[in-house]
Amino acid sequence: MNKLKSPLVYFLIVIAAIAVMTLLGPEEKSLGSNVRLVYLHGAWVLAAEAAFIAAALAGLVGLISRRDIFHDWSAALGRTGIVFWVTYLPLSLFAMQANWNGLFLAEPRFRLAMIFAVTGVLLQLGLWMFDIKWLTSLGNILYIIALRVIFSSADNIMHPPPSPIFNSGLWNIIAFFIALNLLAWVAAYFLTKWFLSLRALKH
Repeated sequence: MNKLKSPLVYFLIVIAAIAVMTLLGPEEKSLGSNVRLVYLHGAWVLAAEAAFIAAALAGLVGLISRRDIFHDWSAALGRTGIVFWVTYLPLSLFAMQANWNGLFLAEPRFRLAMIFAVTGVLLQLGLWMFDIKWLTSLGNILYIIALRVIFSSADNIMHPPPSPIFNSGLWNIIAFFIALNLLAWVAAYFLTKWFLSLRALKH
């Protein structure tokens, strides 16, 4: 594969665009420019969850249709999801330190995020080693179900519902956050395509 045409190159280009966009993001009255880290970490975790959900849906279609292409997409999307999930954790730490001058590692949702990061990495490594298509799809389905069920009952301390951004009434911030999410999803798409290309080379 031509390196310039590799999905990984496009992924890195989009990451650079996200970094620049974040630096130019709108400030907020109480958090100032540090709120940009909050925007980024929010978009990053949503991209991770979107990838996990897509992995589960592709896996479900694969189990029903018994078509390998859907199992392959499930595998690639699951790996993309865990990359975004693991890298979201340091962004969360930076956001804590910058905005609240300390790390609240016992915060329920951060603690659960750490647990699911370790579990998710081990799961994806195991699925990669076994390389059984239906098992990979099933694993991705069970993972997102467990994640959503457990997080739905977790206490909200530093993540007060409903969404502070979408309920702020500040349309410049809302529009910026939506655009940042869209770019994160584009990055996730290119990373997923790269994982698919690796599988194609393997076979």
